[in-house]
Amino acid sequence: QLQLVESGGGLVQPGGSLRLSCEASGFTLDYYAIGWFRQAPGKEREGISCISRIGVSTYYADSVKGRFTISRNNAKNAVYLQMNSLKPEDTAVYYCAAERSALYQCSANANAYTYWGQGTQVTVSS
Repeated sequence: QLQLVESGGGLVQPGGSLRLSCEASGFTLDYYAIGWFRQAPGKEREGISCISRIGVSTYYADSVKGRFTISRNNAKNAVYLQMNSLKPEDTAVYYCAAERSALYQCSANANAYTYWGQGTQVTVSS
């Protein structure tokens, strides 16, 4: 079976940092675009960042730009989301998703992605 597994979530204070990991099993991510999404209670799922196949291009939503960084480590078959300067409004369940693509670009639209992880909870609170 093909799976994505997120890890690294938890409880942090405002201004703190977390690094989320998205690891694949059953397939390799080299030629997949990877997106990070989040969903808070009562809100729609938000595409916050994505990275193209082999990391040629990236995207960040305005809500996280300058604070979050997405990266790939193809040797580890993983994608990371470094989250700095966290705010209470960043509290959400975070999901990674993958879509095989021949394009050197990525999409923040959830409909573009085939494979999804189970999500990891991030809570920012003092």
